Amino acid sequence: MAAEQSLQTPITATGDTRIHNIGYRSYDGPRLGRAYARRSLYSQSLRGSYGLGRSVKSKVLPMLLFVVMCVPAAIMVAVAVATKAKDLPVDYTRYAIIMQAVISLYVASQAPTSVSRDLRFKTVPLYFSRPIETADYVRAKFAALASALFILTAAPLLVLYVGALLAKLDFADQTKGFAQGLVSVALLSLLFAGIGLVIAAVTPRRGFGIAAVIAVLTISYGAVSTLQAIADVQGSGDSIAWLGLFSPVTLIDGVQSAFLGATSTFPGGVGPSDAEGAVYVLFTLGLIAACYGLLLRRYKKVGL
Repeated sequence: MAAEQSLQTPITATGDTRIHNIGYRSYDGPRLGRAYARRSLYSQSLRGSYGLGRSVKSKVLPMLLFVVMCVPAAIMVAVAVATKAKDLPVDYTRYAIIMQAVISLYVASQAPTSVSRDLRFKTVPLYFSRPIETADYVRAKFAALASALFILTAAPLLVLYVGALLAKLDFADQTKGFAQGLVSVALLSLLFAGIGLVIAAVTPRRGFGIAAVIAVLTISYGAVSTLQAIADVQGSGDSIAWLGLFSPVTLIDGVQSAFLGATSTFPGGVGPSDAEGAVYVLFTLGLIAACYGLLLRRYKKVGL
């Protein structure tokens, strides 16, 4: 609230001591409300995910990871154009799975940056003073990190798509593959953003948050992949699809191989069936909703 201080005639004066009547003028400008505050927090958080509006040091890692995500796609395009290939070396839906280590590192670095400082410096209650509420804060942070991840994962797909058109590959096939890839990375962005924020919101220590996110995303993928390989060697093929439910990366792999025409990276190249794919979709959506609910619960306590 804007305030203007004015000094009026002293009420009392005794020696060198004076007491002044300090008046304030009420703010009479437009009140933009919760929607504007929520959009502002979303915009600020999204920009912060790439270090925009912050120090040069804060820009280095996210921008470097963005370049690392796009460079392989550019190389593939160059090879396809130079060799006049009839198809791209990698499917659109496969690209994010191949680059999952880079995506996990981005989530691990930016999820704690988005929420840990507010927890560490105890500024969260200031957000909730007015007009923003707990749900507004959680939605803005969730949407901002998911949007940042979507930019990170969709940009190389756009590079592949433009390159495929320049190489004069079939327009209909490339457009269909590009659309399927966008659906896949959109789902991946929501899932990874939710998991990353839930883990980062547990501790105000940014370093602990980074280590925990990396551990959950990478160790779970390594463990599930190892168990799937063991099951394949032992002839327990039926358990391979169900094991994929326990890692975010294999979850997305299962969904896109069941419904988006992707080639599965599961051992043997056999993804989940339609019925198992439906379970994958429900489990993925349920996990995203659970992450949102846990964030709401966490910030209701923090905001007290």
